[in-house]
Amino acid sequence: MTGTGSALPARAVSNDELAAQLASRGIETSDEWIVSRTGIRQRYLAAPGQGTADLAEAAARAALAAAGRSADEVDLIVLATSTADQMFPSTACLVQARLGNAGAAAFDVQAVCSGFVYAMTVADALIRSGTHRCALVIGAEVFSRILDWNDRTTCVLFGDGAGAVVLEAAREPGVLAARLHADGRQAGILCTAGRVEGGAVVGDPFLRMDGQAVFKLAVSVLESSAREVLADAGMTVDQVDWLIPHQANARILAATVRKLGLPDERLVATVDCHGNTSAASVPLALDLAVRDGRIRPGQHVVLQGVGGGFTWGSVLLRM
Repeated sequence: MTGTGSALPARAVSNDELAAQLASRGIETSDEWIVSRTGIRQRYLAAPGQGTADLAEAAARAALAAAGRSADEVDLIVLATSTADQMFPSTACLVQARLGNAGAAAFDVQAVCSGFVYAMTVADALIRSGTHRCALVIGAEVFSRILDWNDRTTCVLFGDGAGAVVLEAAREPGVLAARLHADGRQAGILCTAGRVEGGAVVGDPFLRMDGQAVFKLAVSVLESSAREVLADAGMTVDQVDWLIPHQANARILAATVRKLGLPDERLVATVDCHGNTSAASVPLALDLAVRDGRIRPGQHVVLQGVGGGFTWGSVLLRM
């Protein structure tokens, strides 16, 4: 991993501001209610007309600059999103055109909040195969467009943003292990079931979630997934310098650290300031911790995703 980058909308919305907006709709909530249940204090919301490709492009440019690479050196673009700007072509292709790249393989991965971990694993496999040498891996979301703003159990949780990394072929591996899983039997606990048919939206176009079911499953699979990649690499939990799980809920993060027996100070948590940004949450947190100096070369970092599908997975990195 030679570079990281991120992008957020200009507008940060505090819990108090959001509560006031919801009150105008007759929905009661408060900063205390949100923080006590989620740990979230603010989130960033995209401006009207600002799309997933806009945020993804900005994050990609930041990652390329950090890596010292130009867009034309990239031969693979994998973009994780559940909020594509259009049905097709892929958001990855839209970003490719904006970057001025032509010829690189470019496609989207849809695994909801596990999307970035899925995209990283795919890019790593293609680099290992020898067919590609320089990959741009992006997680980008505008989840505010699929929220039901009359449902306080979901609309207070999510935000918008994008993060990106550059992965390059090297003699020594940076990705030490990666594992992906899914259980489609759990599709109903977190989904947006609507679709476009005959020019109209058919079904429910809003995000729906069974919060208790998601919490229980997330804590279980995050622990087992972390132990799985560590075992694959012949490492133990105490060798992990940083854990960056999907930033869904502060209680999920705390429970995961506790189950793994990691000190709290090895957790990178940004859910308080970003909210849940789905596929963007892990690369956003990664970039923040790299740029503020917490994550340094040679350290071991576990990235984890868990989300609708139900999907989950982990990637173990040596920085």
